[in-house]
Amino acid sequence: MSVHLHWFLPTGGDGRTLVDRHAYTDGGVRRERITPVSGVRAPDVEYLAQIAKAAEQLGFEAVLTPTGTWCEDAWLTTMALSQVTERLKFLVAFRPGVISPVLAAQMAATFQRVSRGRLLLNVVTGGDSTEQRRFGDHLDHDQRYARTDEFLQVVRGVWSGRPFDFHGAHYQVEGGLTALPPDPLPEVFFGGSSAAAGPVAARNVDVYLTWGEPPEQVRQKIDWIRQLAEREGRTVRFGIRLHTLSRDSAKEAWATADRLLDDLDPDTVAAAQQALGKSESVGQQRMLALHGGSRDALEISPNLWAGVGLVRGGAGTALVGSHAQVADRIEEYHALGVEHFVLSGYPHLEEAYWFGEGVRPELAARGLLDAGPAPLAGVPAANGRPASAPGGAPLLVAGGR
Repeated sequence: MSVHLHWFLPTGGDGRTLVDRHAYTDGGVRRERITPVSGVRAPDVEYLAQIAKAAEQLGFEAVLTPTGTWCEDAWLTTMALSQVTERLKFLVAFRPGVISPVLAAQMAATFQRVSRGRLLLNVVTGGDSTEQRRFGDHLDHDQRYARTDEFLQVVRGVWSGRPFDFHGAHYQVEGGLTALPPDPLPEVFFGGSSAAAGPVAARNVDVYLTWGEPPEQVRQKIDWIRQLAEREGRTVRFGIRLHTLSRDSAKEAWATADRLLDDLDPDTVAAAQQALGKSESVGQQRMLALHGGSRDALEISPNLWAGVGLVRGGAGTALVGSHAQVADRIEEYHALGVEHFVLSGYPHLEEAYWFGEGVRPELAARGLLDAGPAPLAGVPAANGRPASAPGGAPLLVAGGR
């Protein structure tokens, strides 16, 4: 089992700190705030194309796009970027509750043909009722997972190439089909830590994603999903969502993490923790429990830093250390059964180079990567920047969503 490396597209904006990094700083709730703030890179197609092209050049297999009212639409953005890349795949996040499963199956089939087979799907059930209601979705947490279960059954049924009927609590479909099923079928990625989420993963998905918890906690989640999948007669593969902050030395990496903390005043952290504490997501609550809102003891496992989660929802941990140390931690998770690593770092353009030119060669030397198109060669590293770093920008911090 080889390691599959993926990067992230910051379709809500990018930046150099853990705060004020979004072009849409409050998710677009107050219209007067829908403007780029100082030091933030807006998610325009030109900047996102730079990240996508860098990811492709550096040997990443795919890029993940988020979903929500605070970012650009993932389907439209990635379809545009598919036209300026050649090999890069797109892990498109979307919410089952806001789109017809038959339409989603059709969109996926079209995307797969136009992109020549470069679509992956990330199904996001949603753990925040406030956000869901913005989309007109009023189901509670467990009902949303029950609907996702039906949604994925319909999508796979429609992809069969024959008229498909389905009669469930949430969907009733008569003769659903796509004119031409996608070829190949997109792999389905899915995450969820609640009791309601596990059976959905076991019955329907190809890759179960977890956020970056310490290895023992990840092992327990893998065992849980494996057992559920075995009862369904299925095999599920596993992935993990992490940030990375790797440098030529551990001292440099941790100094960068320390600078990120220096940007966070107590009021900012307290406000973020209060907002995140209201989330219905079990995974989010597990992220919060890793640090408890405190700056103390943020290295919760060797080279695993929970500082990002002080102010960021979702993935709240980063692998911090030298390139070899970050590779060690990836190898450790891989030994547990993790195959897909969905990574990010801030700003995303520069951090893609730090990881791609620093950690990826370490993983290749250990035989953890499949042979494939080699990353394009860059110029030797100089002035504290990784080889081929664009624009000569100083690489000081890695923060943001």
